[in-house]
Amino acid sequence: MKTINITINGTQRQIEIDENDRLLDLIREGFHLTGTKEGCGEGECGVCSVLLDGKLVNACMIMAFQAEDAEVITIEGIGENEKLDPIQQAFIDTGAVQCGFCTPGMVLSAKALLMKNPTPSKQEIRRGISGNLCRCTGYEKIVEAVALASKRIAKTE
Repeated sequence: MKTINITINGTQRQIEIDENDRLLDLIREGFHLTGTKEGCGEGECGVCSVLLDGKLVNACMIMAFQAEDAEVITIEGIGENEKLDPIQQAFIDTGAVQCGFCTPGMVLSAKALLMKNPTPSKQEIRRGISGNLCRCTGYEKIVEAVALASKRIAKTE
């Protein structure tokens, strides 16, 4: 067992981990944040996407000890006090949410994209979410949601 310091969704924490724990295990079992899901466990589906020091990563592919002294943002960490993040609201407004299993990872991928490129083209959006698989949609509503979020964010800045 090892103790690490980590900032999760803006709160600095110290937690004991097993050296075999993945970041995904730490998020779900250590912090009880269940919005981050496990899909393939191989870094292929994007369901477990989180932001690690501002970069989009698959939490199933990162060992927990690698997140020592890092900042992790999960789906629970975006938005403020009962107010949805513009990306989350856009997903609702465009009907981009179906079963919801892939949605947290998709939203975090969109967040990472819009942090780097606040006004992406539809092609850039498709590329930005290409690491996330969804079985329920044809992706068009998701692309629309990211484009809408981009417009809304641009209006507030």
